[in-house]
This record gives sequence, C-alpha cells and structure tokens, in this order.
Amino acid sequence: MNGSGAFCIFPFMPDRRRKPERTTPHKDKICKTCGRSFEWRKKWERDWDVIKYCSDECRGHKPGESDAELEAAILELLAERGRDKTICPSEAAKAVGGLASRRDWEGLMEPARTAARRLVAAGKIVMTQRGHVVDPSTAKGAIRLRLR
Repeated sequence: MNGSGAFCIFPFMPDRRRKPERTTPHKDKICKTCGRSFEWRKKWERDWDVIKYCSDECRGHKPGESDAELEAAILELLAERGRDKTICPSEAAKAVGGLASRRDWEGLMEPARTAARRLVAAGKIVMTQRGHVVDPSTAKGAIRLRLR
C-alpha cells in the first residue's frame, strides 16, 4: 500500500513499451553563410535539427559591406551583359577591389564565389561549368555566372 491508500504493484504500466528513439534523417544541409553543403557528423547528433553553419568560421562570419558590394557587382555586371551572357567571379572581385594590381582583388576571389553561391541560393543567378548548370556547393575549378 502506498500513502494514498491504493495498492501499487508496479511502478510503471507493464503493457506499455518504451517507444523507440526517433532518428532525424541525416540529409546534407546548406550552410547559411557560405552556401556549401555539409554532411551530418557524430558530434552534431543531438543538435542536427538546429545546425545552420558548416564551421565555426561560418558561424562567426556576418555578411558585411564588402559582401553586399560583391553581390551588387555580380548582378550589375550580369545586367550589363544581358541574359544569355556569363561572367567570372573574378570580374566582380576586380570591380570591387580595383584594377590597380592583382593583390587588390585577389583576396576577394573566395568572397566573390561565396557571394555567387548566396545569389544562387536566392534564385537570382545560376552557376555553370562548360555551359552546364552545376551545384554551387560542389563546383570546383573555373565557374561562370549567368542570370536565371
């Protein structure tokens, strides 16, 4: 007998089984900062549903003024060329960084590619290689950008 006067033989219901743990599918995700896809990792097992960034660097990076300038330069260059023409991300880097020397714009190449991936994710442009549309998160090597 317990304190309430009722008999309690089992502390739990014997006909109920514990439900199996629900596993979240381990689908690849797209990083909110750089636009690259990243895979599930064991260390993210408990937090996979809320993970948004592929690395600590991307989590700490907030798109700034130069990122907005690169996106604007890409869209402006594409608008000038027309719908069926393409540009290289280096052209946007040169437009933002200046044409004086290679050192001025070479450091903007990876940010220009990142800005292009963000524009692809927003549905404004497409990324191509050898004339074929490619996935921006897995594209390696020379890429071209075209209006959608």
